[in-house]
Amino acid sequence: MTRIFKLPDLGEGMQEAEIIEWHVKEGDEVRVDQPLVSMETDKAIVEVPSPQAGRVEKLYGQAHDVVHVGAPLVGFEGAEDADAGTVVGHMPVGRGVVAETAVGVGHAGPGIKATPAVRALAHRLGVDLALITPSGADGLVTTQDVQRVAKLLEEWGPPEMLRGVRRAMAQNMALAQREVAAATVIDDADVDAWAKGTDITIRLVRAIVAGCRAAPALNAVFDSAAGARHLLKKIEVGIAVDTPEGLFVPVLRDVANRDAEDLRRGLDRMHADVVARKIPPEELRGYTITLSNFGMIGAKYAAPIVMPPTVAILGAGRIRDQVVAAEGQPAVHRVLPLSLTFDHRVVTGGEATRFLNAVIADLVAAD
Repeated sequence: MTRIFKLPDLGEGMQEAEIIEWHVKEGDEVRVDQPLVSMETDKAIVEVPSPQAGRVEKLYGQAHDVVHVGAPLVGFEGAEDADAGTVVGHMPVGRGVVAETAVGVGHAGPGIKATPAVRALAHRLGVDLALITPSGADGLVTTQDVQRVAKLLEEWGPPEMLRGVRRAMAQNMALAQREVAAATVIDDADVDAWAKGTDITIRLVRAIVAGCRAAPALNAVFDSAAGARHLLKKIEVGIAVDTPEGLFVPVLRDVANRDAEDLRRGLDRMHADVVARKIPPEELRGYTITLSNFGMIGAKYAAPIVMPPTVAILGAGRIRDQVVAAEGQPAVHRVLPLSLTFDHRVVTGGEATRFLNAVIADLVAAD
């Protein structure tokens, strides 16, 4: 009898993970809590510990295989009873383990006009007819069309499958676009009174607190299935962090009750953990409103994406010198552009504007 350890839930809502590296091999004796494998979820790289002691009989999957939660991960022999996702009995090798393959954008269905010879050529060259803009009469795909696209595909090289964080980002952004009724308002904050070396991100966090106090509707989550919102007292700010692997959103907890130094220490620690891909999954969950300080990279305004179930995200652009009216006279001041996107299903334009006004009022004050 083989006792199967199934892939456990590695984080809230995560349904699959990719095998990065096995730390054991078949035939090894392992102890309880010994790391078995490193798995990449859509949030972080997580080490999966052994739920029991025993000899490894079978490893289900290889590096870069995607394993679904509840699918076999490791088979143990001669082990005592254990839980944590194990089941008793034999299970065939490979069930539930999926190796990613490229997926075509479309298929050569009956709506595409092409002769049998052209379809055969496309099949032989590996060209999806749905990718082709036909040049023939009445929308007919020609031999030249197929050859042109085949040449392009050859020049482009093989497609790069989205994995880990980037795959999750694609899925999350598609979800947001399907579900959220997004609206964006923009304005500027005159920050000329700021002292040199002001911590921009922490000042923005403080301003978000002021905005949430003025318009509590933006510090909320919305259950679209139930048609109900939850207004939240504790302000947990998700900070969008750009990395070569993709977008991470670690959470600064209870920001209204922490001073600037404490917030900076927390943000530095989380940023280091994100870069090292060692951030715990619980530090990437449960934010109630989001900040994107994209101005650190560039650009002035944007339409940031609200990620459900949250209902608002504040974007801060690049601070710039701008001519403004100061006491009736033109003057050059430092100006911070702001973009606030909100879910118009549950947040009114008035609430969003009051939030942004409060944010600006807090930002224009001297340190």
